[in-house]
Amino acid sequence: MKVLGIETSCDECAAAVVEDGRKVLSSVVATQIPFHAAYNGVVPEIASRKHTEWIYGVTKEALDKAGLGPADIEGVAAASRPGLLGSLLVGLTFAKAFAWSRSLPFIAVDHMLAHLYASRLELPSAASEAKPGGAPERDAPSGGTADYPFLGLLVSGGHTIICRADDFDDITVLGTTIDDAAGEAFDKVSKHYGFGYPGGAVIDRMSQTGDSGAFLFPLPNLYKGEHRYDVSYSGLKTAVINQLEQFRGKSNPAGTAPRKEDIAASFQKTAVDILLRALFNASEDTGLKTIVAGGGVAANSYLRARLAGRKDLRCIFPPAEFCGDNGAMIAGIGYRHLARAETSPFSVNAAARVCGFKRRYP
Repeated sequence: MKVLGIETSCDECAAAVVEDGRKVLSSVVATQIPFHAAYNGVVPEIASRKHTEWIYGVTKEALDKAGLGPADIEGVAAASRPGLLGSLLVGLTFAKAFAWSRSLPFIAVDHMLAHLYASRLELPSAASEAKPGGAPERDAPSGGTADYPFLGLLVSGGHTIICRADDFDDITVLGTTIDDAAGEAFDKVSKHYGFGYPGGAVIDRMSQTGDSGAFLFPLPNLYKGEHRYDVSYSGLKTAVINQLEQFRGKSNPAGTAPRKEDIAASFQKTAVDILLRALFNASEDTGLKTIVAGGGVAANSYLRARLAGRKDLRCIFPPAEFCGDNGAMIAGIGYRHLARAETSPFSVNAAARVCGFKRRYP
């Protein structure tokens, strides 16, 4: 079954065709980074307008690259939640119109669950060997399948989630952020110091030549009780932006000008360590030794290297090109729903949030 997937949850306008939930026939992602870079963050109004301008062309390109026409598509899937409401509505409406005009089964999917599904996608061998820029040779594997149950690690600009996955659409959230998402923290630190945009990729590149011990930033006091699997990034942002001099390490004595590469490397180390402490707690307590990652931050080279170093755990990452938002993961998980004869009514609406994906501060 060939499924067309549409993804417009934030600032990436994406479409893809996937066969039988695994084989990627095409994947097109039109990035809006140049339009948001001046603001060091996504501007929702700009994002939704660009989706409106691009969605037809991106979808046509995905069909052309797959060597297919509209008549060859057998199902349509679109991201409907969570994300920027205006952006979601563009892709969701387009996908519903495509499905209605061809009398095709249609399914609206959760794009965070799709991130967790992304590692199951199959790429041509040349593409599947690609690694994120700057990643060390000793890297966590890209692509692969895992038997349920396993631990899911979903990290992006808007969400940070540690969960138990019992099926592709059945997760139990164990931990999440009580304030900011990991990706958001990368963007805010990068914006403050003028490193560039998007912050995650820029800081990862800068960290390759920085000293991660130059600044010893503190970890949040979330390690017991109901918050044992939760994370927090507001304190780290405050330390990096407003209290930098208080956390100099021995290799970076007072009186010396801080190097931007050292700030980036030290921040990245602490940000990932916060995440891994909660993840390892969850693995220890649940006994689950397989971890499947997804989301834009899953492309981070330090995160991948740290997990690769845990020989007692099996860690599966999507190929780098499927860590960020993309249509292939939408089409892939959409197929699984459609194969169970599950469809969505054309009256289905977009939702900016999903209950349980973020914990309120106690």
